[in-house]
Amino acid sequence: MNQTATPLPLSINDQLAGLLNAQKKAFLAKPYPSLEQRVADLDRFKTSFSKYQAQLISAMSDDFGHRANNDSVLGDILPTFGCLKYTKKRLKSWMKPQKRHSGLLLAPASVRVEYQPLGVVGIIVPWNFPIMLGLVPMITALAAGNRVMLKQSEFTPKTNAVIKQCLAEVFDETQVVVIEGEADVAAAFSQLPFDHMLFTGSTEVGKHVMRAAANNLTPVTLELGGKSPAIIAPDIDLETAVKRLIFGKCMNSGQICVSPDYVLIPKEKVQMFIDLYCRKFRAMYPDFLNNKDYTHVVNERQFSRIQSWLDDARQKGASITPAIADGIDVERRKMATQLITQVSDDMTLAQQEIFGPILPIIPYDSLEQAIKYIQDRPRPLALYIMSFDKQTQQQIIQRTHSGGVAINDTVMQVAAEDAPFGGVGPSGMGHYHGIEGFKTFSKAKTVFSQGKIYTAGLVQPPYKGLVQSLIKKLFVR
Repeated sequence: MNQTATPLPLSINDQLAGLLNAQKKAFLAKPYPSLEQRVADLDRFKTSFSKYQAQLISAMSDDFGHRANNDSVLGDILPTFGCLKYTKKRLKSWMKPQKRHSGLLLAPASVRVEYQPLGVVGIIVPWNFPIMLGLVPMITALAAGNRVMLKQSEFTPKTNAVIKQCLAEVFDETQVVVIEGEADVAAAFSQLPFDHMLFTGSTEVGKHVMRAAANNLTPVTLELGGKSPAIIAPDIDLETAVKRLIFGKCMNSGQICVSPDYVLIPKEKVQMFIDLYCRKFRAMYPDFLNNKDYTHVVNERQFSRIQSWLDDARQKGASITPAIADGIDVERRKMATQLITQVSDDMTLAQQEIFGPILPIIPYDSLEQAIKYIQDRPRPLALYIMSFDKQTQQQIIQRTHSGGVAINDTVMQVAAEDAPFGGVGPSGMGHYHGIEGFKTFSKAKTVFSQGKIYTAGLVQPPYKGLVQSLIKKLFVR
């Protein structure tokens, strides 16, 4: 008697491939969604996102152990709503074909560029802003007419569950699907033959993602990070500089890819900077250990990493000043900013992106020396200039490379909806946000069109005197 074999469970690779194939099949059935359909999708998502807003904030706090309410609102919720509003308002103009000049040689042909959806976009989301860094690129990819697969971080399971529920009420899995899982799932995800992939995370993991994508010739946008410097120029009042800098360093407990990673400051102002930072920190976060406005380090793994880097620095001669006495709660993974002086290049915190509440302070003798310090290191995602002197600002901007620059502010440049966001070299490649994001997730297709009048026949063989005279007239100077 024949027995029916029990089917083996599908492997991770098979499951992911099945979801991707389903999305590709659905895309090919409707390869160019209308403006009305795209706007309707965004409207339905907005309704669902509004409904789950409170649950998302609560879930993020649970995932972090505690996440300050305003960090979630300012860092995740408001940017997502802002992207929705901005994208809807401009989508019609973005989708409109652009006329280009054909030139005298090709006249009277017409040339236009149409922005065509790519197909299926894979988005790998980090844990530090698990809503904004997944849903903002998703919104842009959907606006460009694509389908989306989101790989959420394994470190934010409760947030992932709410996002999954929120999206499931709007989209079926052939349009948007949420993937969860550990590093093995992320590795398998990055190996899928997407039509475009966006990764946000560390530089080292970004290298692995790019290698995996290369096997499929999948174009990638890499949003990485690096060591984003803040230059405090000689001209600026130090109290003003500290006020402008401290918010960006303390938001999300420094767990931001554009967080100020270290400070370059005139050497005679180092101690004054430390005193002002500590005073301002105490004013911002009174009763620190019980203060609800300060976010905890996300998990034990990250907290242990930060502590080990502090130990490494201390053993190699660094001086560590906590922004507030007794400002570390190991059990709850809460840590006030640790200000580091006597920093040397052999310290881990001088080599790796810090991504936490540690702030090295690097003294300089001249602005030239500060600029050289930045030039000698990998190009960062952000650069912060604390100066009201226009000449100083322009000198730093022109002589350094970074993904973006903020002058007399920190981290807020990411919220500029009508400007591209992206790194350079080790801090990333490609852009999104605004029209740059729409173009990233689209194929700019050139359409060259000839009418009934066909002047190109004049330059076809057999070549006669007319062709030669045209060539001389057009190209010979």
